[in-house]
Amino acid sequence: GLAESLTGGLAAARLVNVPGASNWFRGAVVAYDPAVKFSVLDVPEGPVVSDKAARAMAEGARRLLGSDIGLGITGVAGPDEQDGRPPGTVFVAVATGDDVEALELHLPGDRERVRQYATISALDVLRRTLRARGARSGASPAH
Repeated sequence: GLAESLTGGLAAARLVNVPGASNWFRGAVVAYDPAVKFSVLDVPEGPVVSDKAARAMAEGARRLLGSDIGLGITGVAGPDEQDGRPPGTVFVAVATGDDVEALELHLPGDRERVRQYATISALDVLRRTLRARGARSGASPAH
């Protein structure tokens, strides 16, 4: 499951662009408004551009969509600051059921470039998580 904010559906679009995505992608929530993060994904009230919010988004997407893994993406595309964070600040979290890992990124560029970089970065974090899980389970990761 996927919960994305600043990327506005870009990550979901990239995932469903892969042939056979219906076999492994359950869906996404584009929680652009903080109220949606709070009410739909159970993000705790407070700053929505944070490690804590990204973790809650990943866990919320996983729970809401009944997925094995949840990916949460939140941040500031710009041009203005949000929650005291400058444009380009992005938090990505992956919830696996056993654990929730989060990463803070500082991405360059204008609004569109930050959104594109955030999407690519988040999907790379997901890819690395899946590869690590496959290695732990003895499965051979796809190349």
